[in-house]
Amino acid sequence: MDYAELRVLEAVARHGSMNRAAAELHTVQSNVTARIRALEEELGTRLFERNSRGVVLTAAGQRLLPYAIRLGALLREAQEAARDDGTPRGNLRIGALETTAALRLPPLLSAYARACPEVGLAVTTGTSAALIADVLDYRLDGAFVAGPVQHPDLVEDTVFREELMLVTAAGCRGIEDLDQQRALKIIVFRRGCSYRQRLEALLARRGIQTAEPLEFGSLEAILGCVAAGIGVTMLPRAVVQPAVCEGRVAAHALPPAQARADTVFIRRRESQPTSALTAMLAIARPLPPRMAAAE
Repeated sequence: MDYAELRVLEAVARHGSMNRAAAELHTVQSNVTARIRALEEELGTRLFERNSRGVVLTAAGQRLLPYAIRLGALLREAQEAARDDGTPRGNLRIGALETTAALRLPPLLSAYARACPEVGLAVTTGTSAALIADVLDYRLDGAFVAGPVQHPDLVEDTVFREELMLVTAAGCRGIEDLDQQRALKIIVFRRGCSYRQRLEALLARRGIQTAEPLEFGSLEAILGCVAAGIGVTMLPRAVVQPAVCEGRVAAHALPPAQARADTVFIRRRESQPTSALTAMLAIARPLPPRMAAAE
């Protein structure tokens, strides 16, 4: 078994198709099929099952796939380490929460682009749960997520501190106005969003029953629905302040323990940071440990 075979397995598993994997690997389908069959014969077990849509991993294939992904990531890291002379260059894949991307990243990315012009930076957004999984599975080099994460395979640095607020339609005077409502609608990002979890916990503590949440992928869609009186949400103060000033929504303060939200930057513990990633961490300016503990 060699990495060339494992690379083919990973590509087929990701695409669910021998043909699409062959296109990505710049080869023909028969070569991909032969590689998979050779690997199956060597291991003495089936790795894929065919269905009407293509192929899917067997249980044995699912157990093998993480090793293929890790080995590929390790080889890429070795190449980057050999080429890394201290000047930030190459590619850097970063993830961020939607709120962080809107509020914090523009000046940070502008400064990074000026300081590191040779780095090809790609940024994706998602929920904390999705971004953590992407970092652990080597799809991202690091990500800005809601903390604390406290995962044994990750290093995290607190970089931003937000004040969360309950956001309602403009006519709502506060959370007390919601106590008597039945089947209150919450307007949130998809499951895995830490702000959504905090909002659900806040309302549950007050005995407020909620209906099936409305899920959106953008801040503007969430704020638009809240402004229309469809439901409520929870977001950082700085994100909602423009809408509050325009009179579109109302933002209500929460108790300090419930309002504080740390944004942390996570990366894999076993991976040696490249110069490109080190420069990103330096520009993000993590809060000093004493300040993070005191605030």
